[in-house]
Amino acid sequence: MKQFKITDEDAGKRLDVFLSHALGSEYSRSQIQQAIKQCPTLVNKRSSKSGYRLKAGDEIEFTSPEPKITKAEPENIPLDVIYEDKDVIVVNKPCGMVVHPAAGNYNGTLVNALLFHCKGNLANLGSPLRPGIVHRLDKNTSGVIIAAKTDAAYKGLVEQFKSRSVHKIYIAVVKGKMPLLSGKIELPIARSRKNRKKMAVSVLDKRKKPAITHYKVLNISDNFSKIELSIETGRTHQIRVHMSYLGHPILGDTHYGGPTAVRLMLHAFSLQLKHPVNNKDLSFKTPLPDEFK
Repeated sequence: MKQFKITDEDAGKRLDVFLSHALGSEYSRSQIQQAIKQCPTLVNKRSSKSGYRLKAGDEIEFTSPEPKITKAEPENIPLDVIYEDKDVIVVNKPCGMVVHPAAGNYNGTLVNALLFHCKGNLANLGSPLRPGIVHRLDKNTSGVIIAAKTDAAYKGLVEQFKSRSVHKIYIAVVKGKMPLLSGKIELPIARSRKNRKKMAVSVLDKRKKPAITHYKVLNISDNFSKIELSIETGRTHQIRVHMSYLGHPILGDTHYGGPTAVRLMLHAFSLQLKHPVNNKDLSFKTPLPDEFK
């Protein structure tokens, strides 16, 4: 169950509209409407309908609908495997593929493909919908991603990501000519209060989390810049939010004000870390997709 208290800013909104924003991309508005029908959503301890108009001070109790599936199933989906041993597997995730099953995306994900390729041999730790998954890439971000095949590898990878000892480099094409050839962006991020499906740079929000992004300009052409980025923190949409805040949104990132393009021009180019079991240095690179060239 999730609880919310309505502020003056959200007063007057329909209950289903507010919840679709408050819950981010977790559920669509139609899914929320169905959930309200199936499980009573309480406003001030009384059951309410989707069209209820909220008032400042209202207290909402929303019960999440039961997931349609409880575990991911193997699917015969081709994978671009970069490296694999008995403990880990590294793949080049294509743009458009969701990493793990969730509301609205119950199949066709990277996890479904991994389960088939690895014959079900993925780490058992973590959520049954995310076996082996220790980090994520957004649906429309392509590039290198690692998954754990054993519990020992899962623990080792989680510890490395937690300690920020993993080094990741991204390549992006952004709008405009970057004024500096390199820089460090250190701006905290929180969920946007205006649109709950978005994240935003926020200095005053108590829920903010530190976020640090480094960038280096690789090339400038016409009114675009190709840049290399590395992140010290792994906040949701971090690179996209930071670049948008600087006035240089990523091409194809219409969610954060970027120009339309054939795809989101953000690619996880390389990954460096220690093997989670034998402690050997691992380094992987993926070629830039044709759209970047």
